Amino acid sequence: MKVLVTGANGQLGRDVTLLLEKEGHSVLACTRDQLEITNQHNCNNVISTYRPEIVIHCAAYTAVDAAETDVDGAYQVNAIGTRNIAVAAEQIGAKLIYISTDYVFDGTSEVPYQEYDNTNPQSVYGKSKRAGEVLVQSLSSRWFIVRTSWVYGVYGNNFVKTMLKLGQEKPKLQVVHDQKGSPTYTADLAGFLLKLMQSEMYGIYHASNSGTCTWYEFAEAIFAEARNAGGFTIQAQLEPCTTDQFPRPAPRPRNSVMDHLSIRTNGLADIRPWREGLREFISLMSK
Repeated sequence: MKVLVTGANGQLGRDVTLLLEKEGHSVLACTRDQLEITNQHNCNNVISTYRPEIVIHCAAYTAVDAAETDVDGAYQVNAIGTRNIAVAAEQIGAKLIYISTDYVFDGTSEVPYQEYDNTNPQSVYGKSKRAGEVLVQSLSSRWFIVRTSWVYGVYGNNFVKTMLKLGQEKPKLQVVHDQKGSPTYTADLAGFLLKLMQSEMYGIYHASNSGTCTWYEFAEAIFAEARNAGGFTIQAQLEPCTTDQFPRPAPRPRNSVMDHLSIRTNGLADIRPWREGLREFISLMSK
């Protein structure tokens, strides 16, 4: 199949591109230099020329704290850019997969969020990603919205890499213990997207590695797996702390856990437990 990937240099975009190529698909992997999503003419030109059957839209403004002051920048990429991709994809009848986020919820629920629960984003980042969702639903007739959370992978910066670095440099680390969610390994998410894109099961999906933890428990697991894998000299002692002890410009959801209702009801295989994905990732990083 012919697939166009936006944000192809990003954490997820790189893994999606590599997997698609490995599976024999024809891929146009677009970086910002090749596809400026905020330019409608450029989007129409690139997509109509390549004529993909599927567009996987990974490009996004993801600087959560910076978005609080760069409101226009966040909306220009996450809303206007997504509109441009949706319109261009619709003009040639391509399927569209839009990557969204747990930040579209307010994080106050006592239970995991399901796909059709009301959204209530609290940050500019979350609001701009939700705007992208609305535009996809309005402008595309063959769409998948895939919300994910706590993403990490081989390419780019992320929590796991930061913990591995600080764990070898610092004697003590405080990590938030009152926010819970589901870590997501980009290689596993890419595998799910590969299956989804070949289906006609349109709609909203919550897709993360299965199982939940707090950031503190995630850090504990990172250190444990790093010690088991070898290649890392983890010396830091972990201490749990509260969100209030580390104020940030953008509010973080206390509960980012998302129920995989759509995966189950569409008869799809769930993504493996987060600890298994983490183990594989750290094994790769230790080599």
